[in-house]
Amino acid sequence: QVQLVESGGRLVQAGGSLRLSCAASGRSFSTNAMGWFRQAPGKERVFVASISWNGGNTDYADSVKGRFTISRDNAKNTAYLQMNSLKPEDTAVYYCAADASTYYSSTYPSRRESGYDYWGQGTQVTVSS
Repeated sequence: QVQLVESGGRLVQAGGSLRLSCAASGRSFSTNAMGWFRQAPGKERVFVASISWNGGNTDYADSVKGRFTISRDNAKNTAYLQMNSLKPEDTAVYYCAADASTYYSSTYPSRRESGYDYWGQGTQVTVSS
């Protein structure tokens, strides 16, 4: 059974940093793109960042560009989201996602939820002002 398990979310003050982890099990995602999305209270889930299978291509939402960094360790089957200079508007449940495809999207990851086949349960990040 494939599982993505996020961790690292907690309450943090504005200006602080957090690193989220997404540990995959049940299959290897070393040849697949992975992404992070978030859902704030009362809002739709939106794209945050994505990374290609080898880490060579990354993409970020404008709202986090320059503050967040996505990375991965294929040997550990894990993706990370380093979040710096956090703002109250970053408060959300953060979800990790993985794409099952090994074709085009593994090198040029999607920004759409439909581009991902596996999802974690989410981890809560709360940024206080």
